[in-house]
Amino acid sequence: MMRDNIYNIDCMKVKTILVSQPEPKVENSPYFDLIDRQKVKIDFVPFIHVEGVSGKDVRSQRVDLTQYTAIILNSRNSVDHFFRIAEELRFKVPDSMKYFCLSEAVAYYLQKYVVYRKRKIYVGKRTFPELSPLIKKYKNEKFLLPSSDKLKPAVPIILNDLNIDWKQATFYKTVVSDLSNLRNVYYDILVFFSPSGIESLFENFPDFEQKDTRIAVFGNTTVKAAAEKGLIVNIQAPTPETPSMTMALEKYIKLANSKK
Repeated sequence: MMRDNIYNIDCMKVKTILVSQPEPKVENSPYFDLIDRQKVKIDFVPFIHVEGVSGKDVRSQRVDLTQYTAIILNSRNSVDHFFRIAEELRFKVPDSMKYFCLSEAVAYYLQKYVVYRKRKIYVGKRTFPELSPLIKKYKNEKFLLPSSDKLKPAVPIILNDLNIDWKQATFYKTVVSDLSNLRNVYYDILVFFSPSGIESLFENFPDFEQKDTRIAVFGNTTVKAAAEKGLIVNIQAPTPETPSMTMALEKYIKLANSKK
């Protein structure tokens, strides 16, 4: 259940924020703008991390890379681990291979491994429903989806509805990070972007009590995961008014810190 403390006149001032993701690598990240404008301290600690599985593990899933003519790439991790496994299994990816990328960001990252202009690359806007019409146009291909062990349940449903020949294989796993160094550290706001982040919090600190800590979450599945753990969600994105997490945080901070 969500409680929107943006409108709670008793909400406490915000000085410190913990974001459960790695620190942004770009200098113009909106998080750094938020630090400057609102004079808050923001720490970045990944609550989860990715570990690749071995080539042997991929083979045990009955995956023969030579049998596929198209690869569905849903993240930069999927790009990295597909080519890592290909190298480990000594599979030379043919120039004829087609790549279906979930977003422009994934397609751009793909250039790390392939010469863009020489390859057949198809790009969606951001989601699987947006990518699926492109995939459907090439239904005679044999598709491989190299993904994590936490693939969203909706994805197989969408791909099955296309009546294509496809297979999902786990090329990497989402693993809970060791957060023991945070045991005695307090933050005014904790920011989560996935159910896995919530899971990591309670796996590291089974006795966690929210008390005065505000919880910020991104996405409905993360809201649900927080509620299942008994957390009260104070800040949620995306919304029509605050489509990004930084916008939602700034709106909350402005109101909270304006209180006397």
